[in-house]
Amino acid sequence: MGNVFEHAHRVLRATEPQEKCRLAFELSKDWETGILVYETNSLESVMNITAAGRPERPVLTRPRGVARRSLHTSEGRKAFMHAIAHIEFNAINLACDAVHRFRGMPRDYYGDWIGVAADEARHFTLLQDYLHKLGCRYGDFPAHGGLWDMAERTAHDVLARMALVPRVLEARGLDVTPAMIERLQAACDIEGAEILRIIYQEEIRHVAAGSRWFRYLCAQRGLEPRATFRELVERHFTGELRGPFNMEARIMAGFDAEELEGFAG
Repeated sequence: MGNVFEHAHRVLRATEPQEKCRLAFELSKDWETGILVYETNSLESVMNITAAGRPERPVLTRPRGVARRSLHTSEGRKAFMHAIAHIEFNAINLACDAVHRFRGMPRDYYGDWIGVAADEARHFTLLQDYLHKLGCRYGDFPAHGGLWDMAERTAHDVLARMALVPRVLEARGLDVTPAMIERLQAACDIEGAEILRIIYQEEIRHVAAGSRWFRYLCAQRGLEPRATFRELVERHFTGELRGPFNMEARIMAGFDAEELEGFAG
Protein backbone atom coordinates (compact mmCIF):
# COMPACT_ATOMS: atom_id res chain seq x y z
CA MET A 1 0.00 0.00 0.00
CA GLY A 2 1.12 3.57 -0.67
CA ASN A 3 -0.02 7.08 0.08
CA VAL A 4 -1.92 8.83 -2.73
CA PHE A 5 -0.05 12.09 -2.11
CA GLU A 6 3.35 10.40 -2.30
CA HIS A 7 2.38 8.70 -5.56
CA ALA A 8 1.17 12.00 -7.07
CA HIS A 9 4.45 13.60 -6.01
CA ARG A 10 6.33 10.79 -7.76
CA VAL A 11 4.58 11.70 -11.02
CA LEU A 12 5.45 15.37 -10.48
CA ARG A 13 9.15 14.60 -9.88
CA ALA A 14 9.54 12.46 -13.01
CA THR A 15 11.52 14.27 -15.69
CA GLU A 16 11.27 11.90 -18.66
CA PRO A 17 7.92 12.05 -20.48
CA GLN A 18 7.48 8.28 -20.86
CA GLU A 19 8.20 7.70 -17.17
CA LYS A 20 5.83 10.49 -16.14
CA CYS A 21 3.05 8.97 -18.26
CA ARG A 22 3.72 5.48 -16.91
CA LEU A 23 3.52 6.75 -13.32
CA ALA A 24 0.32 8.70 -14.06
CA PHE A 25 -1.31 5.54 -15.45
CA GLU A 26 -0.08 3.60 -12.42
CA LEU A 27 -1.47 6.24 -10.04
CA SER A 28 -4.89 6.01 -11.70
CA LYS A 29 -4.92 2.20 -11.65
CA ASP A 30 -3.84 2.02 -8.00
CA TRP A 31 -6.48 4.57 -7.00
CA GLU A 32 -9.24 2.70 -8.83
CA THR A 33 -8.25 -0.62 -7.25
CA GLY A 34 -8.23 0.95 -3.79
CA ILE A 35 -4.65 0.17 -2.80
CA LEU A 36 -3.66 3.79 -2.07
CA VAL A 37 -4.02 5.13 1.47
CA TYR A 38 -6.03 8.34 1.72
CA GLU A 39 -5.36 10.22 4.96
CA THR A 40 -5.47 14.00 5.29
CA ASN A 41 -6.37 14.78 8.88
CA SER A 42 -2.81 15.26 10.09
CA LEU A 43 -1.48 16.97 6.98
CA GLU A 44 -1.20 20.63 6.07
CA SER A 45 -3.81 22.05 3.69
CA VAL A 46 -1.18 23.31 1.22
CA MET A 47 2.06 21.45 0.53
CA ASN A 48 4.80 23.47 -1.13
CA ILE A 49 6.91 21.66 -3.72
CA THR A 50 9.67 22.63 -6.09
CA ALA A 51 9.06 23.03 -9.83
CA ALA A 52 7.59 19.98 -11.57
CA GLY A 53 9.97 17.61 -13.29
CA ARG A 54 10.56 18.15 -17.00
CA PRO A 55 13.17 17.08 -19.56
CA GLU A 56 16.01 19.38 -20.62
CA ARG A 57 14.24 19.88 -23.93
CA PRO A 58 12.12 21.63 -25.10
CA VAL A 59 13.87 24.93 -24.50
CA LEU A 60 11.42 27.26 -22.74
CA THR A 61 10.74 30.73 -24.10
CA ARG A 62 8.11 33.43 -23.73
CA PRO A 63 4.74 32.66 -25.35
CA ARG A 64 5.44 35.20 -28.10
CA GLY A 65 8.73 33.47 -28.79
CA VAL A 66 6.93 30.40 -30.13
CA ALA A 67 6.58 30.93 -33.87
CA ARG A 68 3.28 30.29 -35.63
CA ARG A 69 3.48 28.31 -38.85
CA SER A 70 1.09 27.23 -41.57
CA LEU A 71 -0.66 23.91 -41.02
CA HIS A 72 -0.45 23.32 -44.75
CA THR A 73 3.29 22.55 -44.41
CA SER A 74 4.91 19.55 -42.75
CA GLU A 75 7.05 21.76 -40.50
CA GLY A 76 4.02 23.82 -39.56
CA ARG A 77 2.06 20.75 -38.46
CA LYS A 78 5.05 19.46 -36.51
CA ALA A 79 5.42 22.76 -34.64
CA PHE A 80 1.68 23.09 -34.04
CA MET A 81 1.19 19.57 -32.67
CA HIS A 82 4.38 19.88 -30.64
CA ALA A 83 2.84 22.91 -28.93
CA ILE A 84 -0.28 20.85 -28.12
CA ALA A 85 1.92 18.02 -26.78
CA HIS A 86 3.66 20.52 -24.49
CA ILE A 87 0.30 21.66 -23.13
CA GLU A 88 -0.72 18.06 -22.42
CA PHE A 89 2.62 17.29 -20.75
CA ASN A 90 2.16 20.28 -18.45
CA ALA A 91 -1.44 19.27 -17.82
CA ILE A 92 -0.21 15.98 -16.27
CA ASN A 93 1.81 18.03 -13.79
CA LEU A 94 -1.06 20.42 -13.10
CA ALA A 95 -3.49 17.58 -12.32
CA CYS A 96 -1.01 15.81 -10.04
CA ASP A 97 -0.13 19.07 -8.33
CA ALA A 98 -3.84 19.61 -7.61
CA VAL A 99 -3.79 16.20 -5.89
CA HIS A 100 -0.51 16.56 -4.02
CA ARG A 101 -0.67 20.20 -2.98
CA PHE A 102 -4.19 20.61 -1.60
CA ARG A 103 -5.07 18.44 1.37
CA GLY A 104 -8.33 17.99 3.25
CA MET A 105 -10.60 17.92 0.19
CA PRO A 106 -13.31 15.24 -0.27
CA ARG A 107 -12.20 11.89 -1.64
CA ASP A 108 -14.01 12.49 -4.96
CA TYR A 109 -11.86 15.58 -5.55
CA TYR A 110 -8.71 13.44 -5.65
CA GLY A 111 -10.41 10.84 -7.82
CA ASP A 112 -11.34 13.53 -10.34
CA TRP A 113 -7.81 14.93 -10.69
CA ILE A 114 -6.12 11.53 -10.70
CA GLY A 115 -8.43 10.63 -13.59
CA VAL A 116 -7.56 13.88 -15.35
CA ALA A 117 -3.82 13.14 -14.97
CA ALA A 118 -4.30 9.75 -16.64
CA ASP A 119 -6.30 11.34 -19.48
CA GLU A 120 -3.60 13.97 -20.05
CA ALA A 121 -0.91 11.27 -20.07
CA ARG A 122 -2.89 9.37 -22.71
CA HIS A 123 -3.31 12.55 -24.76
CA PHE A 124 0.43 13.21 -24.57
CA THR A 125 1.18 9.63 -25.65
CA LEU A 126 -1.11 9.97 -28.69
CA LEU A 127 0.63 13.21 -29.67
CA GLN A 128 4.10 11.81 -29.06
CA ASP A 129 3.36 8.84 -31.34
CA TYR A 130 1.95 11.22 -33.96
CA LEU A 131 5.10 13.39 -33.84
CA HIS A 132 7.26 10.30 -34.32
CA LYS A 133 5.32 9.51 -37.50
CA LEU A 134 6.08 13.03 -38.72
CA GLY A 135 9.78 12.49 -38.08
CA CYS A 136 10.27 14.53 -34.92
CA ARG A 137 9.84 14.18 -31.17
CA TYR A 138 8.80 16.16 -28.13
CA GLY A 139 11.57 18.63 -27.37
CA ASP A 140 12.49 19.45 -30.97
CA PHE A 141 10.74 22.84 -30.87
CA PRO A 142 10.83 25.63 -28.26
CA ALA A 143 7.84 25.90 -25.93
CA HIS A 144 6.57 28.23 -23.23
CA GLY A 145 5.98 27.70 -19.50
CA GLY A 146 2.76 29.66 -19.06
CA LEU A 147 0.72 26.76 -17.67
CA TRP A 148 3.11 26.00 -14.82
CA ASP A 149 3.47 29.73 -14.13
CA MET A 150 -0.26 29.78 -13.34
CA ALA A 151 0.19 26.78 -11.04
CA GLU A 152 2.72 28.78 -9.06
CA ARG A 153 0.46 31.85 -8.96
CA THR A 154 -2.41 29.80 -7.52
CA ALA A 155 -0.34 27.55 -5.25
CA HIS A 156 -1.63 29.26 -2.11
CA ASP A 157 -5.32 28.40 -2.50
CA VAL A 158 -7.29 25.53 -4.03
CA LEU A 159 -10.16 27.92 -4.84
CA ALA A 160 -7.86 30.09 -6.96
CA ARG A 161 -6.44 26.97 -8.62
CA MET A 162 -9.88 25.66 -9.59
CA ALA A 163 -10.87 29.07 -10.96
CA LEU A 164 -7.76 29.84 -12.97
CA VAL A 165 -6.44 26.55 -14.34
CA PRO A 166 -9.50 24.55 -15.45
CA ARG A 167 -11.94 27.47 -15.83
CA VAL A 168 -9.57 29.90 -17.60
CA LEU A 169 -6.59 28.17 -19.20
CA GLU A 170 -8.16 24.81 -20.04
CA ALA A 171 -11.53 26.35 -20.90
CA ARG A 172 -9.77 28.43 -23.55
CA GLY A 173 -9.03 25.17 -25.33
CA LEU A 174 -12.77 24.55 -25.62
CA ASP A 175 -13.08 27.84 -27.52
CA VAL A 176 -10.24 27.36 -30.01
CA THR A 177 -9.97 23.59 -30.59
CA PRO A 178 -12.94 23.18 -32.98
CA ALA A 179 -11.32 25.68 -35.38
CA MET A 180 -7.99 23.85 -35.03
CA ILE A 181 -9.69 20.59 -35.98
CA GLU A 182 -11.18 22.25 -39.07
CA ARG A 183 -7.78 23.63 -40.07
CA LEU A 184 -6.16 20.20 -39.80
CA GLN A 185 -8.98 18.64 -41.83
CA ALA A 186 -8.51 21.32 -44.48
CA ALA A 187 -4.83 20.36 -44.58
CA CYS A 188 -5.90 16.70 -45.05
CA ASP A 189 -4.39 15.73 -41.68
CA ILE A 190 -7.10 13.31 -40.57
CA GLU A 191 -5.05 11.67 -37.81
CA GLY A 192 -4.09 14.99 -36.24
CA ALA A 193 -7.69 16.18 -36.39
CA GLU A 194 -8.92 12.98 -34.71
CA ILE A 195 -6.40 13.35 -31.86
CA LEU A 196 -7.59 16.90 -31.23
CA ARG A 197 -11.21 15.72 -31.33
CA ILE A 198 -10.47 13.18 -28.58
CA ILE A 199 -8.71 15.82 -26.49
CA TYR A 200 -11.54 18.32 -26.99
CA GLN A 201 -14.26 15.90 -25.90
CA GLU A 202 -12.39 14.86 -22.77
CA GLU A 203 -11.33 18.41 -21.85
CA ILE A 204 -15.01 19.30 -21.45
CA ARG A 205 -15.09 16.81 -18.58
CA HIS A 206 -11.88 18.23 -17.11
CA VAL A 207 -13.19 21.79 -17.10
CA ALA A 208 -16.44 20.51 -15.61
CA ALA A 209 -14.45 19.02 -12.71
CA GLY A 210 -12.89 22.43 -12.12
CA SER A 211 -16.32 24.08 -12.19
CA ARG A 212 -17.75 21.52 -9.78
CA TRP A 213 -15.00 21.96 -7.18
CA PHE A 214 -14.91 25.72 -7.64
CA ARG A 215 -18.60 25.91 -6.76
CA TYR A 216 -18.16 23.44 -3.90
CA LEU A 217 -15.46 25.66 -2.38
CA CYS A 218 -17.50 28.83 -2.90
CA ALA A 219 -20.42 27.20 -1.04
CA GLN A 220 -18.09 26.09 1.75
CA ARG A 221 -16.75 29.62 2.17
CA GLY A 222 -20.05 31.43 1.70
CA LEU A 223 -18.95 33.12 -1.52
CA GLU A 224 -21.03 34.06 -4.56
CA PRO A 225 -19.48 32.07 -7.47
CA ARG A 226 -19.81 34.58 -10.33
CA ALA A 227 -18.38 37.55 -8.41
CA THR A 228 -15.67 35.37 -6.89
CA PHE A 229 -14.61 34.03 -10.27
CA ARG A 230 -14.35 37.54 -11.72
CA GLU A 231 -12.35 38.73 -8.73
CA LEU A 232 -9.90 35.83 -8.96
CA VAL A 233 -9.45 36.30 -12.71
CA GLU A 234 -8.72 40.01 -12.24
CA ARG A 235 -6.25 39.24 -9.45
CA HIS A 236 -4.30 36.38 -11.02
CA PHE A 237 -4.79 36.45 -14.79
CA THR A 238 -2.69 38.77 -16.92
CA GLY A 239 -4.88 40.29 -19.63
CA GLU A 240 -8.56 39.62 -20.11
CA LEU A 241 -10.83 36.76 -21.06
CA ARG A 242 -11.39 37.16 -24.77
CA GLY A 243 -14.08 35.63 -26.94
CA PRO A 244 -15.55 34.34 -28.99
CA PHE A 245 -16.58 31.72 -26.45
CA ASN A 246 -17.77 28.22 -27.28
CA MET A 247 -21.04 28.64 -25.39
CA GLU A 248 -22.26 25.07 -25.89
CA ALA A 249 -19.04 23.45 -24.68
CA ARG A 250 -18.62 25.87 -21.78
CA ILE A 251 -22.15 25.23 -20.52
CA MET A 252 -21.45 21.49 -20.71
CA ALA A 253 -18.29 22.22 -18.69
CA GLY A 254 -20.13 23.91 -15.84
CA PHE A 255 -20.37 27.57 -16.81
CA ASP A 256 -23.83 29.11 -16.72
CA ALA A 257 -25.48 31.29 -19.35
CA GLU A 258 -25.49 34.46 -17.22
CA GLU A 259 -21.81 34.03 -16.41
CA LEU A 260 -20.94 33.65 -20.10
CA GLU A 261 -23.10 36.62 -21.12
CA GLY A 262 -21.13 38.76 -18.69
CA PHE A 263 -17.86 37.76 -20.35
CA ALA A 264 -19.20 38.17 -23.85
CA GLY A 265 -20.27 41.68 -22.91
